[in-house]
Amino acid sequence: MQIFYDPDILKNEGILNEEESKHCIKVLRHKVGDVINVITGNGERLICTITDASPKACQLTVNRHETEDKPSSICHIAIAPTKSIDRFEWFLEKSTELGVDKITPILCKQSERKQIRLPRLEKVITAATKQSLRLWRPQITELTNIKDFLSSSHQEQLKFIAYCDDLQERKYLPSLLTNRNKEQSVLILIGPEGDFTNDEVQLAQKKGFIPISLGNNRLRTETAGIAACMAVKLLENIYK
Repeated sequence: MQIFYDPDILKNEGILNEEESKHCIKVLRHKVGDVINVITGNGERLICTITDASPKACQLTVNRHETEDKPSSICHIAIAPTKSIDRFEWFLEKSTELGVDKITPILCKQSERKQIRLPRLEKVITAATKQSLRLWRPQITELTNIKDFLSSSHQEQLKFIAYCDDLQERKYLPSLLTNRNKEQSVLILIGPEGDFTNDEVQLAQKKGFIPISLGNNRLRTETAGIAACMAVKLLENIYK
């Protein structure tokens, strides 16, 4: 099944945006009469027939309009981008496939990457959303300083922080799998390759973030992000 993404397809009366039109007609060589699927990223899938195969403005007729309710619980991961942008893009791709709902890149004192190209990261998420057949596309925000992020209000019911300052102490921290039920929205903080500083950990705890364990092994930043997302989604899928 080939999926195209256009959040404004209905507003534009069935005209596919230029980027997706070019991919549909020039790259995949679809023609008039072909049936394709278009998602808006907001829980909608449109099954459409091509009526004008223009590579700049492909015209579609909507045959069926399907909708999916927004998830009742939200998985929000705030994570420091890695020095290697490829590794961070891998995290975005895999967490999108697993079902993450929101990603906030955070800038910490020991962060090695201090800038991101948001349009590029948006494209990675869009591609992963289409590939995994998701109807709800994850949200990604601009890079946010950790202190500003912690000073902001958050809607999630549970807030956690994962860090590896003391490997021995970590053995006694509660596991993410056992510290929530599947209906609760969750926000998880994942630090940079140099980890959170003690001041950042203490500030997070003052703001209500609970220290948790992602296992006994020391994980790379992107692996920790995937482990956190997997723990949240595994619990939801087991007890559906």
